[in-house]
Amino acid sequence: MGKNYLAIKRAIDFVFAAILLVLLSPLILLIALLIKLGSPGPAIYRQKRVGCGQKTFTFYKFRTMVKGAEKMLPKIRYLNEVDGPVFKISNDPRLTPFGKFLAHTSLDELPQFWNVLRGEMSFVGFRPPIPSEVKKYEDWQMARFEGKPGITSLWAVSGAHKMIFVDWIRLDLMYNENVSFALDVNIVWKTVSHMLHSIIAKILHKAKKPHRH
Repeated sequence: MGKNYLAIKRAIDFVFAAILLVLLSPLILLIALLIKLGSPGPAIYRQKRVGCGQKTFTFYKFRTMVKGAEKMLPKIRYLNEVDGPVFKISNDPRLTPFGKFLAHTSLDELPQFWNVLRGEMSFVGFRPPIPSEVKKYEDWQMARFEGKPGITSLWAVSGAHKMIFVDWIRLDLMYNENVSFALDVNIVWKTVSHMLHSIIAKILHKAKKPHRH
């Protein structure tokens, strides 16, 4: 990765994160309020994640799950849809009703603009894993951390839930080796398009549901 690319990318990240945090502040506050009203627990979920150079940082997102969700993980680990040292399922039973909407539309990721502003993340990179997962990585997989983690990634726009873990890592390494502004713009465009499509689809689905009397 060239120094000029990294410096310009950091400047773009900072400016756009600051602008989006201001412009979307009413939406962010509304979502936080709805989370608080919908279930007990904090509106913002904090977790330690591993970033560039294998350094840990505090990762922020809107809470989508019931209180104590992490303690429930061992009981549902058998539902895992991804191989390797990672846990992902399409319909996590720990999700609250509103949390399911946030997760399926990716609106739960909005607080990560703060991580981008702080320089811990970028808009495009790799999705930061938790430390316990990284302990199970093979040596070659550690090259993933040569870049900065991102809100979205090449993996996220490449059929994420249909991919085995090693292919997921290979995509992250491929991104690190072929970084460019054109690639970043393409990934962001696909991410925003998918996000808007998901939001519209959810709203239309909700509108079509028959109301119970």
